[in-house]
Amino acid sequence: MQAVRGHARGGPESLSYETALRPVPDEGEVLVAVRAAAITPGELDWDATWTDALDGTGRDRTPVVPAKEVSGRVAELGPGVAGLTVGDAVFGLIPFTRDGAAAQYVAVPAGVLAVRPRALDDEAAAALALAGLTAWQGLRDHGGLTEGARVLVHGGGGGVGSLAVQVAVALGASVVATAAARDAGFVRDLGAELVVDYAEERFEDAVEGVDLVFDTVGGQVQDRSWQVLRPGGTLVSIVAPPAAPEGKHGVFFVVEPDRGALGQLARLAAQGRLAPRIDRVVPLSGTAAAYAALEQEHPRGKIVLRVPKGG
Repeated sequence: MQAVRGHARGGPESLSYETALRPVPDEGEVLVAVRAAAITPGELDWDATWTDALDGTGRDRTPVVPAKEVSGRVAELGPGVAGLTVGDAVFGLIPFTRDGAAAQYVAVPAGVLAVRPRALDDEAAAALALAGLTAWQGLRDHGGLTEGARVLVHGGGGGVGSLAVQVAVALGASVVATAAARDAGFVRDLGAELVVDYAEERFEDAVEGVDLVFDTVGGQVQDRSWQVLRPGGTLVSIVAPPAAPEGKHGVFFVVEPDRGALGQLARLAAQGRLAPRIDRVVPLSGTAAAYAALEQEHPRGKIVLRVPKGG
């Protein structure tokens, strides 16, 4: 098969487009014929990308295949797999300490895959996996979001933030979001009742008494957010552990593969209530340049790799 691999830890310059052996699914695994893969800022800096642990203590796994968000077709079932059949259209988030989807085939645990909704093509499904799960787990699992809640989403125009706005609205919340001026109309169209231009206005002056803050920015933005959170409210961050003042709650988490949550996202997508934002689609052979673009630019949405069919 054709794959993108890194033979030594590094940035985009470490990646090569080359021929590699097609993986064989083990017990409980599925071989996916990849049609699209999405990439994430900072992914090549993660310890888990290059080792078998999240915290830097793991053993070297090189050569590695990057890109943890996948959409494709089930090509083969490993022993003991139930609930999926060959030919199923699937999507999912690959565990961070495993090879990713920048290849024509990838072997993954069956439990991280869900059936792709017909409302999304492969590129959109790949773009939904990580950002969508992050939004769902942050709002629902860690933030305890319930219908009628008032939510502040920081970075509402970004890949994760834009999905957080959509998920919160779909779950019955009213949403305020911060965003760049160029993204204000887009974020309002997602369902935000108010969009604050963070370059021109302090969000503390525009909103108060929110039940939940979803933080994709960190730093001073996180620190200032306690002012707008009601007593007993929760701040959930994907950037850094928050230091919560007395009477308020702070949560930091790292997204995890989750078939059940993927199924919920697929349901919302099928209802037309959820759509990921894609900046561009590039060929698999352009993977190194795509990672370089993540470092040098500020894409408006996900960069997705289009993967040619394998033999």
